Amino acid sequence: MQELLSPKQMAVADRLAIESGVNSLTLMESAGQAVAYEVGRRFPLQPVLVLCGPGNNGGDGFVVARLLSERGWPVRVGLMCAKSDLSGDAAIMARMWSGAVETAAPGMCHDFGIIVDALFGAGLSRDIEGGLADLVAAVNESGAQVVAVDMPSGVDGATGAVRGVAVRADLTVTFFRHKPGHLLLPGGGLCGELLLADIGIPDAVLTEIDISLYENDPRLWSLPARKADGHKFDAGHCVVVSGDALHTGAARLSALGAARSGAGLVTIAGRRDALLVHAAHVTAIMLAEADDAAALGTLLDDTRKNALVLGPGAGVGEATREMVLAALESHARLVIDADALTSFADQPDALFAAIGKREPESVVLTPHTGEFRRLFGEVEGAKTDMTIAAAQRSGAIVLLKGADTVIAHPQGRAVVNRTGTPVLATAGAGDVLAGLIGGLLAQGMEAFEAACAGAYIHGRAAEGFGKPGMMADDLPDLIPEVLADLSVARL
Repeated sequence: MQELLSPKQMAVADRLAIESGVNSLTLMESAGQAVAYEVGRRFPLQPVLVLCGPGNNGGDGFVVARLLSERGWPVRVGLMCAKSDLSGDAAIMARMWSGAVETAAPGMCHDFGIIVDALFGAGLSRDIEGGLADLVAAVNESGAQVVAVDMPSGVDGATGAVRGVAVRADLTVTFFRHKPGHLLLPGGGLCGELLLADIGIPDAVLTEIDISLYENDPRLWSLPARKADGHKFDAGHCVVVSGDALHTGAARLSALGAARSGAGLVTIAGRRDALLVHAAHVTAIMLAEADDAAALGTLLDDTRKNALVLGPGAGVGEATREMVLAALESHARLVIDADALTSFADQPDALFAAIGKREPESVVLTPHTGEFRRLFGEVEGAKTDMTIAAAQRSGAIVLLKGADTVIAHPQGRAVVNRTGTPVLATAGAGDVLAGLIGGLLAQGMEAFEAACAGAYIHGRAAEGFGKPGMMADDLPDLIPEVLADLSVARL
């Protein structure tokens, strides 16, 4: 399990480690050693500029400078404050550096193949302005390979926000656990390759920290397994509601996602004219007439139909809204997506009230940013905080899509997903995700775990395509390979 620690929680972890007997200087030495090792391993010998700040991040930088110099690297150190202003472990490490210490300035960032950013780290609490902003700009314009210590300077480690300006790193080496800012945009996109180093903090300290954020990882959930003597109904029956005859593609993508997830049966439900279009495209997917909310409710009276996906291509308006409310009165667990969410933009509390009458944790909402704002309004704070607040308000699992997808539980915990590539920004990709989650729900996964697993698998499937030009139509056929890899890894 990969916990995400805020900068404040990381400070607690450091303190607990020290109280348990780990020397604070040893932690700083190990951090600098991890960065120096990666520089030496990845790059040929060349001039290095190490930029140090006034705190412990700067202390790490002095360790990097000393170790690289001892290995024969030409190193120059720039410090953003007077050496006499340093205190604690950072001051001790600065004294151990035998070379010159210059005042960090934009003009010194030229003619270096590598720049080590040890200015601020994850705990930055103010915007970078003035001369420091000029220094950051010079680093970004230098053409050097930039290695950030802990976090690119200027990125808020708790939220991923850019505090004024920020360093754009090629490699970020962080310690013990990732911070939310390593994964959340825009800051997460400035980290480059992200490497997590063990510096000697014992995992036992985590038991004394109240952790609610996690990185999405297969250790957080278990995929459903087929029984040797099982039959198709043991793997569930997922229903996907179709749009009209001219808007059938989204539902078909969802249905294929549900089928490829391993659901035993998948049915597309809708008006007859739409089903005739579907009939020309699908074979293993079944079709069932459901012209309106009442017909959908009757269809769901069959308790074997235990999961429903509603929204992709459904159309925005009263008819879709009534279908959602009818579905919420059924036993089936729901994925509510796309048009079904927007249909409640003017009356979100009606949706939340209906969800509140159901069994807890039986509904997943999967908005993108625009749909989220229509349903929940402008919510302030980090994306993780926004998603948790939405889950608590709605009573549903909320999956807020994006390159930094966040999945939140009404009880206040959240997961940030890192899988995926920019090619997922294509029409229909979210429809496949909704169906994938619906198929996992049909197979008996809990809603939060199904949403987390769906996001992870969806991203891995896109990664498996491995080249530009992917369409949403490609995604369902990529899912089985990901499921096979996950099954092998579990053995």
